[in-house]
Amino acid sequence: MKVIIFLAGIAVLSLCIWLPVIAVRDARLHPDTAYFLIPFLVCAYGFCIAFSVALYQAYKLLTYIEKNNAFSELSLKSLKIIKKCAFTVIFLILLGIVSLKVCAKVTGGDAAPIPLGLMGILATSIIAAIVDALQKPLENAPDIKSKNE
Repeated sequence: MKVIIFLAGIAVLSLCIWLPVIAVRDARLHPDTAYFLIPFLVCAYGFCIAFSVALYQAYKLLTYIEKNNAFSELSLKSLKIIKKCAFTVIFLILLGIVSLKVCAKVTGGDAAPIPLGLMGILATSIIAAIVDALQKPLENAPDIKSKNE
């Protein structure tokens, strides 16, 4: 699992490196929509940052599980951060969908990637629900309750 998280982190890092190159090339090909470059980059980099933070927290959570600290305050904190990152990703995808709709209205073009964004929201919502389901038993764990009191 840690290797998969690490590989996903490398993929996100490579995306962050190549994203400006791709965006500038698209702006040169379509100068009429070049003003959407900044909102697109803000959403894309916000998505990458939130996703990277969630990956790091998942890596930390796996480390806690390996050290038999699965039912600890640190695990609960990691799950809360992962859930916040999931909601941030959902918000940024929604912002991107709205930007695509506006761009399609202005240019008269097609907003074809919108279904992909909706699938991303669905996948992220499922992850947030799983994290919430994992978080509930941890909040009620006797070890964590005794430390909080």
